[in-house]
Amino acid sequence: MESAERAPAARDPVPRVDVYGFERPADFDYAAYEAFSSAYLGVLAHRAGRWARLLRGSGGVRRSRTVKRYVRKGIPLEHRARVWMAVSGAQAQMDQHPGYYHQLLQGERNSSLEEAIRTDLNRTFPDNVKFRKTAEPCLQSALHNVLLAYGLHNQGVGYCQGMNFIAGYLILITKNEEESFWLLDALVGRILPDYYSPAMLGLKTDQEVLAELVRTKLPAVAALMDGHGVLWTLVVSRWFVCLFVDVLPVETVLRIWDCLFNEGSKIIFRVALTLIKHHQALILEADSVPDICDKFKQITKGDFVMECHTFMQKIFSEPGSLSMTTISRLRESCRAALLAQG
Repeated sequence: MESAERAPAARDPVPRVDVYGFERPADFDYAAYEAFSSAYLGVLAHRAGRWARLLRGSGGVRRSRTVKRYVRKGIPLEHRARVWMAVSGAQAQMDQHPGYYHQLLQGERNSSLEEAIRTDLNRTFPDNVKFRKTAEPCLQSALHNVLLAYGLHNQGVGYCQGMNFIAGYLILITKNEEESFWLLDALVGRILPDYYSPAMLGLKTDQEVLAELVRTKLPAVAALMDGHGVLWTLVVSRWFVCLFVDVLPVETVLRIWDCLFNEGSKIIFRVALTLIKHHQALILEADSVPDICDKFKQITKGDFVMECHTFMQKIFSEPGSLSMTTISRLRESCRAALLAQG
């Protein structure tokens, strides 16, 4: 006879491969992740209902205070591509240039560009089952096409290492080459100008801007870096080049990108400052250059960055005030200093 009190159904164990196709590392903390995800799934379900109602209207998604608030609290996976396309301006560009992406792929070939892209294909997400040659379909083909089309579209940039990781994430989310191309254009062409140009002046400038922000907001960390002669590019270049891909957990990166597409590049500084400020005591324990580099690797791991919902709340509180006016002023002075150095 069946017991009157049935035991609660056991939750499925956390799978070895995540929903995006990434294999979990050998040292993955399954217990901590399960504790986080059981609470986060409830948050996602609540947000999904809110987004469904917002998107039900005929007007589509437009930037507004409501959309900004919703985006900061996370876009459900099923709506992410649509919202990114809308708030970034990528959808408008695609609508204004029908067929352009396919024309680029059918046009004149560029063998040096193709070779540079092909060299990096096998290095892109070797831990993701969807990018393996045995996958059906193998996303390497889509990645090749998006990067090739973009290199032909923006010949001043062509192809730069780091773009492969960004395009790869875009393909995983949109599952659409053309949308991924236009989102890459939004990032490289508008949101992050000069990050991927041959001189990478925009990237170098923003790393110097971060250094100035740390000097103002976290002077003890700045003093440590200066005291050991550590250049900021040594510890944060990958944060900027890859937009935290392969630096922070996948879900956290996607939550950052939700805000990046909607609010622009100041989000990168908010994330960087939050990581540094939250772990300031740990960083200040460092007593050598290798130790500083190791501490900056440590601060991108653990529960603080895995718990993406709390982390995203922190990036809008921990760094304090951070206006685009301040960032623009610092960019101007840092860029001028870099150009003066030659």
